[in-house]
Amino acid sequence: MGKVSVELNGKTILVTGSPGFIGANLVLRLLKEMTSGTVISLDNMNDYYDPALKEYRLDLIEKAAKSLPVKHVFIKGSIADKALVDRIFEEYKPAVVVNLAAQAGVRYSIDHPDVYIESNIIGFYNILEACRHYPVEHLVYASSSSVYGGNKKVPFSVEDKVDNPVSLYAATKKSNELLAHSYSKLYNIPSTGLRFFTVYGPAGRPDMFYYSATQKLVAGKTIQIFNYGNCKRDFTYVDDIVEGVYRVMQGAPEKQVGEDGLPLPPYAVYNIGGGTPENLLIYISTLQEELVRAGVLPEDYDFEAHRELVGMQPGDVPVTYADSEALEQDYGFTPKIGIREGLRKFAEWYRNYC
Repeated sequence: MGKVSVELNGKTILVTGSPGFIGANLVLRLLKEMTSGTVISLDNMNDYYDPALKEYRLDLIEKAAKSLPVKHVFIKGSIADKALVDRIFEEYKPAVVVNLAAQAGVRYSIDHPDVYIESNIIGFYNILEACRHYPVEHLVYASSSSVYGGNKKVPFSVEDKVDNPVSLYAATKKSNELLAHSYSKLYNIPSTGLRFFTVYGPAGRPDMFYYSATQKLVAGKTIQIFNYGNCKRDFTYVDDIVEGVYRVMQGAPEKQVGEDGLPLPPYAVYNIGGGTPENLLIYISTLQEELVRAGVLPEDYDFEAHRELVGMQPGDVPVTYADSEALEQDYGFTPKIGIREGLRKFAEWYRNYC
């Protein structure tokens, strides 16, 4: 499908889920790149992980906005609050919406299903309804590599069937794609879904393995390595994710009319992944080396004494591997930052933050 260029300068852009991890980095990028306009951050600042980290990211955004020509507005609230979402769209009339707000985490969904339905289903429906009644140039939203479930075929392609999720989190993300497709078809809303693959980096989510493992090692605790280390992940550094989102925002699926005279859905889905899946044990060893290099851990730290190999956790999959060829073809971008560089930046940030 062809793309329509979307100019960001001078526009109002809504980023939900900022000051979350990816959202905050995206807003900082937008503030840096745009020469005029308004960026709105919407987040409920919940306590899924320490809200102090979101406050830290929000502070970075607000400090950056003071010296730049782009206006930044932070609104505290939930996308599950339909009245609030409608009010934001009515007042600010965003031209581009990037929906990153969601309840994340595979394992958390096993014991807390209600929050996933509230945020990922009801919340996303509210965003779609607002885009329907207050037309936007482009809706970009976060999906996840989790939608591929237990697929044996690798690398994962957006052409693969993803009808068998192995977690509620994955099911909600697949539902987002289906809802977006139907709204694109019915109301001619240009929408693009992005399947993120294991995002990491400075000021990331503490529930992600690299971050939680660091915290445990610093505290002298043992880290559990799932599936006895026989896992491969397509780790994607946050700057690569943001670059992909930024490019996609500027190219919306083209509106077209089918032979029946009705709109063809201006709809697309892409993978954003490193494209080089890393063995979990190699990733952990690299993390440990960079933590020592940064001075977070002493050189004589006994890593073997703080490792425990355990079985696979419910909802997990042994391999994630992105085929990002479509993203490269349509937007000229492939993630490039390797785990050594990415984990080094994380370790250096952790040393200064903690």
